[in-house]
Amino acid sequence: MTKAFLLAGAAGLLLVAGPVRAQSPAAQVDADERAALRAEIARLKSAVAALEARLDKADGVQVAASPPVSPPAASPAAKPAPVTETSWKGSPQFTQGDAKFKVKGRLQMDATYLSTPAGVNDRATGFASEFRRLRLGGEGALGSGFGYKLEFELSDNSVDLVDGYVNYQRGPWLVMLGNHNSFQSLDELISDTAGSVMERAAFTDAFGFERRLGLSVQYQHGPLLAQGGVFTDSPDAISNDADGVAGGDENDSFSLDGRLVYAPKLGKAQLHFAGSYHWRELNRLSEGTQRYRQRPYLHAVNSRFLATPALSVDAESHYGVEAAGVLGRFHYAGEAHWMTAFRPGAADPTFFGAYGEVGFFLTPGDSRPYANGILGTPKPAHPFGKGGPGAIQLNLRYDYLTLDDRSAGINGGKQNGVIIGLVWTPIQYLRFNVNYAHMSYLDAAIAAGSDRDYGVDAMAVRAELDF
Repeated sequence: MTKAFLLAGAAGLLLVAGPVRAQSPAAQVDADERAALRAEIARLKSAVAALEARLDKADGVQVAASPPVSPPAASPAAKPAPVTETSWKGSPQFTQGDAKFKVKGRLQMDATYLSTPAGVNDRATGFASEFRRLRLGGEGALGSGFGYKLEFELSDNSVDLVDGYVNYQRGPWLVMLGNHNSFQSLDELISDTAGSVMERAAFTDAFGFERRLGLSVQYQHGPLLAQGGVFTDSPDAISNDADGVAGGDENDSFSLDGRLVYAPKLGKAQLHFAGSYHWRELNRLSEGTQRYRQRPYLHAVNSRFLATPALSVDAESHYGVEAAGVLGRFHYAGEAHWMTAFRPGAADPTFFGAYGEVGFFLTPGDSRPYANGILGTPKPAHPFGKGGPGAIQLNLRYDYLTLDDRSAGINGGKQNGVIIGLVWTPIQYLRFNVNYAHMSYLDAAIAAGSDRDYGVDAMAVRAELDF
């Protein structure tokens, strides 16, 4: 029905209505009837106007809805941009999904003083200072269980690779490939910024413990940790500029190393028991050049007060036992380690080193953390500048080393050392160390006049930042 048709129909109604009224039987139409007719006409006009308004509205909708245009094909929804989260753990750490990266660095500055008997004619006596370590690198995760770590260190006036490896972790298993520690001992595995005193036990240096290039596997379940691997040598010993009988292209040395840790909880006490075994084939690495020796505690001193003569060694075998525990503010740790050097055509000497230590936090709420088979660095319960003094720890260590084996004709001397250490950690990542050490020697490699049995005293302070 169109607008014109409706209007015509309305007009027809008006015309019909008029004549019907006009031809009624009454001869004359009075005034009241005329008024009623006018009212009826007005009502009909109003109805027509309403119909016109409805038609106008209908026409407008139709115009808007006239022939629809097919919408363009929907494009695939754009993926949201990955979100990178930033956190602070002594340095920036960036995380995106299961991938992350953290900047790592270490700064250690030492000032030391060595007091020796008047007859010791050696330049090691007196004051010395050094940057013990300047280290920079990074570590992170690549996703899907893969990770990495790369650190370089300026030490002893050279730049060396420290950690440089990729790893893969899945459940209790951890596989590492690259330059890393070969599980020699508890004291060697503890970070140098987490030790109870400034330098590690004497036997770790004397026996040549260091990071080496290798492949290792670790398994950890509850209190049990098993570690094992096959290693070659340190990067500086297998580099091309170390060619010849001492290393480089002719360095085909390798070692097999393993460590087993049992770390149960006994009430509130964390206990640690471990043992390790190591076999190393030096092959052509050290024909007549292998020496076992040690400084008088201080790294800034290059003189070795204990030392064997240069030996021809084609293999080494060593093993150690460990025990440690943490209970609140108190901790203890101790190790014993034996090394045998195998000499072709000569008797094989066995050397021995050990230490025992106790430590106590003077500040309440602080405790030495333990995880993954090693002791760590505490986060102060009451940091300096936030209403507390930081963490203050007092440590006492006894350190023994003998490089004597008279049955094999080797006389490298003996050491009995007592070390007292005070460690202040005002805030996380920053520490200050004050150490005093007394080293008593028998058959020292450096004579005091005609005397080789004497004692030396060492004082040292260190400021260290680790992030």
